[in-house]
Amino acid sequence: MGLFGAKKASSEANAGNGEATLSSGQKVKIARRVDCLGCSCPRPQLMTKKAMAEMGSGEVVEVMLDNPSSVEALPPMCDELNATHLETIKDPSDWRVYIRKD
Repeated sequence: MGLFGAKKASSEANAGNGEATLSSGQKVKIARRVDCLGCSCPRPQLMTKKAMAEMGSGEVVEVMLDNPSSVEALPPMCDELNATHLETIKDPSDWRVYIRKD
């Protein structure tokens, strides 16, 4: 068991996970998904930071979260990640945050 509980099987390495449609109607290709469901701060931020470091310019990551404080923490983090927060979409049971690496 790690510092933040049992290590969760991550879908971080999943590349080419399809597309997402933002509320503007813009379609974005998802290069990587980061599954942070059930994780609390700071784990989602650390997992997102790691994924972004491994991505190329223009690629989009989809971060899946169910922790409200983590949802609020990701968009302000984009400046330090050299990235752009595209949108946060609320689903009935979770949020999906879309971030593009600049």
